[in-house]
Amino acid sequence: MKMLFLIYHGFEEYNGISKKIKYQMEAFRKCGFTTHVCYLTDQQMHKRRWIDDYVIKDYGDTFKAKILKRIDFKSIVDYVKREGISFVYVRHDHNANPFTIYLYRQLQKCGCKIALEIPTYPYDMEYQGFPFSECLNLFVDQRFRKRMAHYVDCIVTFSALNEIWGRETVQISNGIDFDQIPMKKHYHTTDNVINLMAVAEIHYWHGLDRVLKGLVKYYKESPQTTVMFHIVGEPGEKDREEMLEIIQNGHIEKYVIFYGRKHGEELDGLFEKADMGIGSLGRHRSGITNIKTLKNREYAARGIPFTYSETDEDFDNMPYVLKIMPDESPVNIHDLIDFYQSKTWTPQSIRDSVGHLSWTKQMSKVVDKIKETQR
Repeated sequence: MKMLFLIYHGFEEYNGISKKIKYQMEAFRKCGFTTHVCYLTDQQMHKRRWIDDYVIKDYGDTFKAKILKRIDFKSIVDYVKREGISFVYVRHDHNANPFTIYLYRQLQKCGCKIALEIPTYPYDMEYQGFPFSECLNLFVDQRFRKRMAHYVDCIVTFSALNEIWGRETVQISNGIDFDQIPMKKHYHTTDNVINLMAVAEIHYWHGLDRVLKGLVKYYKESPQTTVMFHIVGEPGEKDREEMLEIIQNGHIEKYVIFYGRKHGEELDGLFEKADMGIGSLGRHRSGITNIKTLKNREYAARGIPFTYSETDEDFDNMPYVLKIMPDESPVNIHDLIDFYQSKTWTPQSIRDSVGHLSWTKQMSKVVDKIKETQR
């Protein structure tokens, strides 16, 4: 069978979402699909829609091109017809509108089955403080998303919801590509220094400010154990300013290191330093209580213990996980130290515990559902 993985943006080498999509595509191949990807590029303001490595629509670099890339999907439908695509997997981009609805209707008329992935749900509260233009996009999405759901065969969710927008869901977990994520090789044996590490495209819902405030309180006590906080990723301007204010006012500059975006061997090297991963500590701020994040799975695949505050059924009862309350209190650094020093795990035992979370096993749930709708 031929399938098309449809996204409404491009790829970035260091970006976790880009890596996830590539892992998912490879998983579909292992499930027996001939897999192609449709994506957008915007290089030097020149907008193009691609299938794999060739352009199917060149929108140009005018203001009109900015509009056309959002509403002109004829090239996708033509490709699906021409190539005999039978299954389209769409990554929802909060872009329900009359034009995407028309696209999905046309794809169904071609005989395609459509699975719509909603990466994070609910997502409305994530727009708090966003510019008016982005909030306007959300407003349009809110008006049309239930109608849009009528024109897909299932919705793929990482939540525990059985139904979204009136459509039955396929519940999966964010997966792991074990071939691409190496396990931590060196096991830290001294308790005099503990290295915390957060890897994310940093937003307010990651709650890293809670760790920083916890460090400020901790270092006022003149502790014997040095706790370092390594932050990998790029925060937005507002988040960066707020984090720097906490660091500078709390005089913890020498204990917090910002690395910016890292990938490949550089990222692997940083993970060798990490004793404990910091997951999301502020998902309650965006109205989310139950989510299965990519980062939790990467920490586990690399063999390091970690902490987070949401509900994640895959990890909530694991011995190498420390759950933090989903509130605004500073993280108790003493709790992190005590937990880490308990050391009832090894990197290998952590990695072995998530073998069932391979991307192939997760995407096979979607494949089974699509096959079921074809009967």
